[in-house]
Amino acid sequence: MADLFWLTEAQVARISPFFPLSQGVPRVDDQRVVSGIIHVIRNGLRWRDAPAEYGPRKTLYNRFIRWSRMGVFNRIFAGLAGRRGQPDRLMIDATHLKAHRTAASPLKKGFYPDVSAGRKAG
Repeated sequence: MADLFWLTEAQVARISPFFPLSQGVPRVDDQRVVSGIIHVIRNGLRWRDAPAEYGPRKTLYNRFIRWSRMGVFNRIFAGLAGRRGQPDRLMIDATHLKAHRTAASPLKKGFYPDVSAGRKAG
C-alpha cells in the first residue's frame, strides 16, 4: 500500500526520549507501531481497519491507550513544541467548540428586548 504513513528514523530518534522504559518484555518496533497509530488517527480509521503492515491492530490500540493514560503523547507534543522559540503562526480549530442547542435562538427567548419586542412585519 503506497499511502501508508511512516515516520523516518530521524523522527523516531527525536521522539524516542519521551517513550517510557520497557517493563520486562521488550517492545515491538516503535517506529512501526507509532506510525500505525498516527495513520489510524490521521485518517479517522477504526483500530480494526488499520493496515496489516503496521502489525497487530490490538498492539496499536493497546499502545495508544496505555501511552495516552501515561501522558506520553502529551510529553512528546510539549517537547516538540518547546524546542523552538515562539511560533510564527497559531491556529485554532473551531470544530471543538460546541454550542448548546438553545444557543441558536436568543431572539425567541427575549434576550434582546429592543429587537424582539418591536413591531412584527405584517
